[in-house]
Parts: sequence; C-alpha cells; structure tokens
Amino acid sequence: MKLLSVNLGRPQPVPYTDQAEGVTGIDKKPADGPVRVAAPGPKGVGGSGLAGDAVCELRHHGGDDQAVYAFAREDLDDWERELGRSLANGCFGENLTTDGLDVSGALIGERWRIGSGVVLEVTSGRIPCRTFQGHMGERGWVKRFTQKGATGAYLRVIEPGEIRAGDPIEIVHRPDHGVTAALQFRAVTTERELLPRLLAASEALHAETLETVRKYVARQEG
Repeated sequence: MKLLSVNLGRPQPVPYTDQAEGVTGIDKKPADGPVRVAAPGPKGVGGSGLAGDAVCELRHHGGDDQAVYAFAREDLDDWERELGRSLANGCFGENLTTDGLDVSGALIGERWRIGSGVVLEVTSGRIPCRTFQGHMGERGWVKRFTQKGATGAYLRVIEPGEIRAGDPIEIVHRPDHGVTAALQFRAVTTERELLPRLLAASEALHAETLETVRKYVARQEG
C-alpha cells in the first residue's frame, strides 16, 4: 500500500458553486515535493489539513474531522472505464490518491501511518455535492456517485508531519466494530435505518454524524 500522489487545490472561479466568492479548490493537482500535514482546527474555521491546499467553502468542508480526503486509484480506474475518459489523480478533489488500499472499506477509527511519522484516522465517507457535479460535468453525477457507494474517506490528523508521493501506507490500528466509511455513507444518505449501527464506532465518527445518529436513535426510542 502506498501513496501515489499528494494533491493540492488552488482557488478557482467557477459558475457551479454556492460559495460566496464563487470559487472552489476542488480541482487538485499532485504536489512535486513534501507536504506538511496538521490538524486545521474546528469546522467553519479550519480548512484543509494540508499546507497549500485551499478549502473555499468552510461551511461544508474542512476542519479537524475532514482534514484530509483520500480516494483509491483503483476506484478512479473503475470510473474511467464507466465514463470512458481519463481521470487524473486529484480530479475527485482528493488530497491523497492511494494504491493497494480499500479506502471506502476502511473502518471508522482505522488509523494509517503514511511515511515515517504522519498518522491519520478515518472519520467518514464523502457526500457528493453540487460543486462536485459541476466539476465533473456528468449528468446525474451526485446520484451516480451515491449509487456506486465508493465514497473514499475523510480523515483527521492524529500525528502531524510531512508526506510525499511514494510514501508507504501502513494500517496501524483497525477497530473490530465493522463500521466502514461506505456503511457510514449509506446510513446518512440512502439507508437511514442503518444509523443505529454506526454507534458501534462511537467517538471515532465525524462529530456531525455522531450527532445525527444520536438524534435518530432518540426519536426511535421516543
């Protein structure tokens, strides 16, 4: 398992975002050298966990629980075959393009060591948005991405440091609860009856997901 590329975005004006200034950093490009990774701070204030990476819409993106977004090259290859066009590393807005790692099948709370020091922890899958659809230029993209369920994974930073393309990825902790990023995604989107199952992942969940689950369970019990 290894890191194929570390991808950074720059603010670009586009017609398909609700961001106040009309800009987005979704179109990320591979960095040439090492990139510093650190916890960015709370959502709404902190942006990306990667130095030099723009998060323009802080209402919905960035913050400690969405500090880093990873997507598997294998899933990009699958989409290439389905869409009939090439997809470069970073084109899904992912910070990390991986090789040999089942990113969507990663468990909530699973920890990866990248290179010699950086440790990241899986928090959730990625919910597609209007900006993602506009960037891809594919009809019904949000629905198609949701149906496939290969969401990639958001991660929080446990141990900061530097990473670069070619770094090995090692799974250093794997919980036994069975709640994957893909399952979390299905539960908060199309199969809300699965929400109670997410409680097994507890505090490792993205804070917003955990709040959603607790409210759902309380309503069911009430």
